[in-house]
Amino acid sequence: SYLWLMERSGWAGKSNQERILGVRMTREGWEEALSQSSLTHPEDDPPCWEEEMRSAPVLIQWDPERSLRGEKLEHRSIQVGLRRQIVERFVEEWIVEIKDLTPLTRKIASLRKSGQWEKAARLLPPEKVYPLPDDLRKRLRAEGP
Repeated sequence: SYLWLMERSGWAGKSNQERILGVRMTREGWEEALSQSSLTHPEDDPPCWEEEMRSAPVLIQWDPERSLRGEKLEHRSIQVGLRRQIVERFVEEWIVEIKDLTPLTRKIASLRKSGQWEKAARLLPPEKVYPLPDDLRKRLRAEGP
């Protein structure tokens, strides 16, 4: 999510994290990546999970979502890591748009810093809950609709 990424990157202020890019990819690519994923925390069978995680081209972690003020929220956001063996497909087949969100991010960060929370909130990029198919929901241990 955008707000989680902003917390992680210090609102584009941390070293080597000064650019924020919005990447839009195909639904097919997203679901293909998720179908090849492994959660980064142990499952019911740790030895089996360890092997799966070592070989999975995609790693999934659920982290607490953040508010505009940086507070941890009750619900979680998915964090996805791509390993080398799947990056080429991501770049060559699945990406449909890359948008530089750095100017917008800097504007929102400036509004936050000056306490203009409502103005900052109105500028946040829109996000919506992704409707996961049941097989992926089970694989990812996802909650929600």
